[in-house]
Amino acid sequence: MSPQDPLEESRRRAFAVAYRMLGSVSEAEDVAQETLLRLHRATGEGRRIESPAAFVATVATRLAIDELRSARVRREQYVGEWLPEPIVTRGEDDPAAHAELTDSLSFAFLRLLETLSPEQRAVLLLRDVFDYPYDRVAEIVGKSEPAVRQLGARARRHVEAGRPRFEATREQRDRLADEFFAAFGDGDLEGLEQLLAGDVQLRGDGGGKVPALARMLSGRSRVARTLVNWRRAGQRSGGFTIERVLVNGQPGALTYDPAERLINVTALDIAGGRIEAVSSIVNPDKLERLGPVADMRALLRGPSHP
Repeated sequence: MSPQDPLEESRRRAFAVAYRMLGSVSEAEDVAQETLLRLHRATGEGRRIESPAAFVATVATRLAIDELRSARVRREQYVGEWLPEPIVTRGEDDPAAHAELTDSLSFAFLRLLETLSPEQRAVLLLRDVFDYPYDRVAEIVGKSEPAVRQLGARARRHVEAGRPRFEATREQRDRLADEFFAAFGDGDLEGLEQLLAGDVQLRGDGGGKVPALARMLSGRSRVARTLVNWRRAGQRSGGFTIERVLVNGQPGALTYDPAERLINVTALDIAGGRIEAVSSIVNPDKLERLGPVADMRALLRGPSHP
């Protein structure tokens, strides 16, 4: 289907809104599908829709807000760190094929959105990311324009406080990522430490399904040592290979076991000439759509011998 097809454009727009709201590809796809069904139903009933794009944004946002409210208990009961379900692209693939405006796809940004209420999240995204005017945002979220402006201001202050002061260029990010994965593959502790920010954060998301970090680790030396230990564990388990990819539009990698089954997805947050955060997703529920997933528990037991 051509990217210019109106139905595909509507699906992409619905997904772009819903994924940023929910941080879940599967949930965003459900929202996008329901949004298209409602658009089809409305046109089939003869309703005059002046702007299909506005209709899609409205329905997708409202569905995502409802989903966030119903998912709150699930998030509170989630085992360990919760990280977004990754969007992986290779080579010259355009992440916009999945969701537009890649800067707002980064794990760093999505983690900041997680700290906002559903309404704050919706207002910030619609106004600052998708550039809707305040009166339209107010109509979408069902609040007055002054209330929406206040929600947006609070959300913006919160997000800006958590953003890095010095952004990196694409070339800087790629260079640091190359050096990071080379040092990781070599088990180069000193090399890793030189690349990491002093307050670097390491997160792992196993969802209680497989072993992962129980909580976030912080600090250059601690994170570097943990990464080297992970590398040694991988070697003891029979070795691994790394494929460099983009994860949510940012440098990252896929790690495979000797049978070419996916072990994890790694995403890097880079700013100020250093790696600010390393995120490792090993929850099989968030990996299965990317291909065969490795048995982490079997890998940790090590290779079997006759």
